Amino acid sequence: MDFFISTFIKMFFIMTPFFVLSVFLTITNEATLHDKRKLAIKVTFSVMVIALVLLFFGQHIFKIFGITLDAFKIGAGALLFLTAVGLIYGNKDGQKPTDTNLSDLAVVPLALPITIGPGSIGVLLVMGAEFNSFSKLLIGSLAILCAIFLIGTMLYLSSIIEKFIGKNGLLIISKITGLFLAALSAQIMFDGIKGFLGL
Repeated sequence: MDFFISTFIKMFFIMTPFFVLSVFLTITNEATLHDKRKLAIKVTFSVMVIALVLLFFGQHIFKIFGITLDAFKIGAGALLFLTAVGLIYGNKDGQKPTDTNLSDLAVVPLALPITIGPGSIGVLLVMGAEFNSFSKLLIGSLAILCAIFLIGTMLYLSSIIEKFIGKNGLLIISKITGLFLAALSAQIMFDGIKGFLGL
C-alpha cells in the first residue's frame, strides 16, 4: 500500500497537474462545456497510453542505447529540475498553443509535452527499470493510471475548479508544485550520483 501511495503521489506531482490545468483553461477559454469535457477525455486517454508505453518499454530503451540506470537518473533529475524552475517562474518549455481546433491539441501539445514533459518521460523510464517484479510493475502501473485519471478528472471539471480557486489560486498552487518538483528532482539526481559512485 505504501508503494502504491508513494508512486501515485510522485507521478501526480511530476506531471505538474495545476500547470496542466492552467494551460487547459487557457486553451479552452472560449470553448463550450461539452468541447472542454470531450478534450479532457482525449487528453487523459493519450497520456495513459504514452505513460504505459514508456513504463513497459523503458528497459529495452536502456539496452538499445547502452544507458545505465544511474546515468539516466542524473539526466532525468536535471530535466525535471528545469521543469520545476519553469513552473516557479511561470513558464514551461515556452509552449503556447494557438491552434483553434481543440481535437488536434489532445496529443500535442496537451499530452506531450505539457502533461508528459522531458522530466516525466525520464522518471517513467527510470520507474520501468526499477519495477523488477511483476507485482511492483502491476501496482506501479495502477498507481500511475490513478494519478493520470485524477489529472483527467481535474481537466474534466476544469470550469468548476476555475470558479472555485480562481486564476490567481491556480498560479500560486502551480508555483508550490514547482518547489516540490525541485526537491524531487534533487533526490533523483542524488540517488543517481550515489549509485554511480557506489556509495
